[in-house]
Amino acid sequence: MEKMKRIERVIAMTKIFIDHPHHLFPYKYFCDRFNVAKSTLSEDVSAIKFSMENFGMGHLETMPGANGGVWFVPDSTDQEDQDFLLDVAKQLSNPDRILPGNLIYMTDLLCDPQIVSRLGEIFMKKLHYLKPDCIMTVETRGIPLALLVARAFNVPLVMARHGSFVTEGSSVSINYVSGSAKTIQTMAMPKRALHPKENVLIIDDLMKGGGTAHGLVKLAEELGANVVGKAFLIEAVEPTKKIISNYTALLRLYKIDEINNKIDIRPI
Repeated sequence: MEKMKRIERVIAMTKIFIDHPHHLFPYKYFCDRFNVAKSTLSEDVSAIKFSMENFGMGHLETMPGANGGVWFVPDSTDQEDQDFLLDVAKQLSNPDRILPGNLIYMTDLLCDPQIVSRLGEIFMKKLHYLKPDCIMTVETRGIPLALLVARAFNVPLVMARHGSFVTEGSSVSINYVSGSAKTIQTMAMPKRALHPKENVLIIDDLMKGGGTAHGLVKLAEELGANVVGKAFLIEAVEPTKKIISNYTALLRLYKIDEINNKIDIRPI
């Protein structure tokens, strides 16, 4: 590849970093790709690092040495995160979202790439210390959220289904009790989806009684994985007694009042 102008390299490298958060790129990768010396590349990295930090976009981490490299860590201030969550809560509190049976319409927000991408980064920021090897969810409306959390952590997404499929090979299935409906349901996952000893972070959009999350924990353990955390966009106040404990939520649902046409959701 012909040598590029510095501004062209900086733009290309910035795009690569943002598209691959938490991925360690050896210096040699960029030296070979852009046909530049390591000293020149270091100047480019310094310029990108300064710009990202100056505009609050995140920061670059570097590892010295022959096997060293650089990786991008998205970041935001706590106040920016809180303001964003407050805006999401306000949108979800719109009474027009009330559905029969004390349910909330959330699909439009959970399918908005800009919103779920930002939520994924917030989850990563709060739970980065867990160092998951993969994100796990169940086939519901929370799939886009779980996928963007996986992207923020730069790890794969694995998904449990409410039944097994021949196209996924042999699978493990369990029965679990729904925490809110108190009904017995089934979920399954291909045996090759999770590897023994893998660290798993469970992500879902809404947690009421915790039955589904508890089922995901049991399914992961059945496959020999280690559940390091459970996190939800929204936790419901009712029922007060949950099947699970030690979880993280970003928003709390206090009340859905069909009669008075009110929804009360707030950031935690």
